[in-house]
Amino acid sequence: MKIVEYLNETYSELVHKVSWPTWKDLQSSALIAMIASLLIAVVVFLMDISFQTIMDFIYKLLY
Repeated sequence: MKIVEYLNETYSELVHKVSWPTWKDLQSSALIAMIASLLIAVVVFLMDISFQTIMDFIYKLLY
C-alpha cells in the first residue's frame, strides 16, 4: 500500500505543485544550449589548432 500512496502523492505533486515550462521556453532554452555548445566546440577547436601549430614549431626547432 505504501507504493500506491507514494505514486498517488507523486502524481499529485507533479500535476499541482510543479511549474512546467511552456513550449516556447523549452525552445528558447534548447536554442541557447545549442549555441553555447557550438561556441565551446569552436573554442576547443581553435585551442587544438593553436597547440598543434606551437608544437610543430617547437619540433622543427629541435630537429
